[in-house]
Amino acid sequence: MRLLPPVCALALLSACSQHPTDTQTSTSSEVKPAVNTAANSPVKFDEARFRQDIKTLSSDEFEGRAPTTKGETLTLNYLTQAFKEMGLVGANHGDYLQAVPMVTYTASEQQVISFADLTLEHRKDIVLGSRHDNGGVDIASAPLVFVGYGINAPEYEWNDYQDLDMHGKIAVILVNDPGFALPDSGKFNGKAMTYYGRWDYKFSEASKQGALGAIIIHETAAASYPWSVVENSWTGPQQDLVVDKTELDKHVQVEGWITQDIATKVFEKSGLNLSELVQRAASGPMNVPLKQTANIQFANTASYANSYNVVATLPGNKRPDEQVLFTAHWDHIGKDESKDGDQIYNGALDNASGTAGILEIARQFAKQSKDGQPLSRSVTFIATTGEEQGLLGSRFYAANPIYPIDKSVAVFNLDSTNIYGRTLDYTIVGKGKSELENYLIDALTSQNRVAKAESRPESGGFFRSDHFSFAKLGIPAVFAGGGSEPVDEATAQYKVKMKETMKGCYHNTCDEYREDWDLSGALQDLAIYYSAAETLANSQDWPGYFAGTEFHSLRSANTQAVSE
Repeated sequence: MRLLPPVCALALLSACSQHPTDTQTSTSSEVKPAVNTAANSPVKFDEARFRQDIKTLSSDEFEGRAPTTKGETLTLNYLTQAFKEMGLVGANHGDYLQAVPMVTYTASEQQVISFADLTLEHRKDIVLGSRHDNGGVDIASAPLVFVGYGINAPEYEWNDYQDLDMHGKIAVILVNDPGFALPDSGKFNGKAMTYYGRWDYKFSEASKQGALGAIIIHETAAASYPWSVVENSWTGPQQDLVVDKTELDKHVQVEGWITQDIATKVFEKSGLNLSELVQRAASGPMNVPLKQTANIQFANTASYANSYNVVATLPGNKRPDEQVLFTAHWDHIGKDESKDGDQIYNGALDNASGTAGILEIARQFAKQSKDGQPLSRSVTFIATTGEEQGLLGSRFYAANPIYPIDKSVAVFNLDSTNIYGRTLDYTIVGKGKSELENYLIDALTSQNRVAKAESRPESGGFFRSDHFSFAKLGIPAVFAGGGSEPVDEATAQYKVKMKETMKGCYHNTCDEYREDWDLSGALQDLAIYYSAAETLANSQDWPGYFAGTEFHSLRSANTQAVSE
C-alpha cells in the first residue's frame, strides 16, 4: 500500500466528516438470531429491542438529534438510562457524560455573493459559512486563485501552492485527490482517496497558506455525494470545537462549496476551460490566478454551549485498566425550519442504527458478565457527539481521553448498520491497515462469510467516521459491516427495492425508521464485532498497524499485511 499523509501531518489536521457510508450491504426475509461461537454460550441479539432503540432515537420527538438542542437532551437521557440499566459504570468519575465545549456558527440565509461579476444564489449555486465570531463576512474584490487539488504533500513532491502568496485571496479547489482523476497513474493512492482528498484537509491547508477563503468545486462522483448533501449538511447552524483565538484567527474567513456548473462559468469568464484544467491538475501540481474577484457579504452569529459524549464502561476482571472501545455517533443534523414540508432530519440509518448497535452489544457483554463470564479487559462504549459536524466528539475524546491512549487497545466503530439483509461477504473499510482486522476475519468463519475491501475506496470512507480520530493516534480502529453479495435471491430482490426506497435519503429528511427494514444483516454484523471484541478483550494481544500504512510508526504490527 502506498503511504497516505504522514501521521505527523495528520495529527495537525482536523478530522471532520460528513459522509455516506460506502459499505455495500444486502438482505434476507428471514431474521435469524446472531450466534457467537467463540463464547461459551450463544449470544442472541434482541431484534425487537434493537428496532425500538432505532425507532425511538430517530423519532420526530428527538428532532434530528442536533448537538446542543432539545434533541440532544432527550438522547443523552435515553442513552444514560440504558447504560445504567445494563449495570455499566459512568466512565467520567461515575458520570456518564463528558462535556465537549462547542461553538455554533449560523450564517444568515440572506447572502450577497458575486464571483467574476456573476451573481450567485445561496444554496442553489453556492454554500458558504464562516467559523469566526466576528459578526459576519464582508469581502470585497478578493482575487480568485485556482490551486488544483489544494494539496501540499512533500512526500509526494506535490505542492499546489508553490510560489503563491495567498493572503487576501480566495482559493478555488478541486474535491478528492489526483489519484481519483488518474487512477492508473501511480499518483497518491490511485483510486482510493487519501486524506488529502478530504474537504477538511483542503480548508486546513488553505488556512495554513494564509488564504482569505477556500471554496471547493463540487462534483458528485469525486465527492461521492450529490449537491443536495452539501446544501442540507452545510447550511443552518454549524458546530465546531472551541479553540484558542490565536488558532481560530489562522482559519480562512469564509469556506464552502460551489456547483460545478457555476464554477465552469467562472472559469469561462477567465478564458479558461475547467475540464482541461482538471486534467492538468491531476497530472502535476499547479495553480492559476483566475484574474477575477469575489464579493461576499453575510451576517454570521456565534453561540457557545457544551455538548456531550456518553461514555460507559464494563470493567474487566483481570486487566481493567486496558480498554477495548466501541464508538457510534448519536448526533444527526437536526431540523431545518426554513424547509417546506418535513423539516426533521431523523437520521435513522445514520446513525440511530449504529447507536442502537452499541447498546445491544453492551447489553450482551453485561449479561455475559452477570452470568459469570466477565471479560479480562474493560470494554468502554462511547456514543459521540458532533460527528456530522466534523468528528467533534471523537476528536475531543482523543485529545482529552478519559482512559489513557496507551491503555486503549482498539476501537470498533458502528456508523449506519446494514438494513439490507444478510450477506455472504463482509466489508472492511480501508481493508489492509491493521492486525485488528484479523479478529473480524476469524469471527467471520462462524458465519461462512469472507472479508472484502469496500467497493468505492475513492469516497475516502476510512477518514469519514469517528474511528479515524483514534487511528491518528495509533490505536487500531475498524469501520466494517454489510457486504455486496446477498445471501439468497429473495434477499437480492428485497435489496433492490429498499435501495430504491432509500435513494437520496443520506443527510435528507427521508432517512426515517421503516418497519419493513430487514435487520438480519445488522444482527449478523453485531455478532462479528461482538466475537472479535470478546476474543481481544480476553487476550493479552496488542494489535498494531501494518508496515506501509500511515499509522505504523505509532503502533506497529507484529505481522505483515496479506496482499489482496
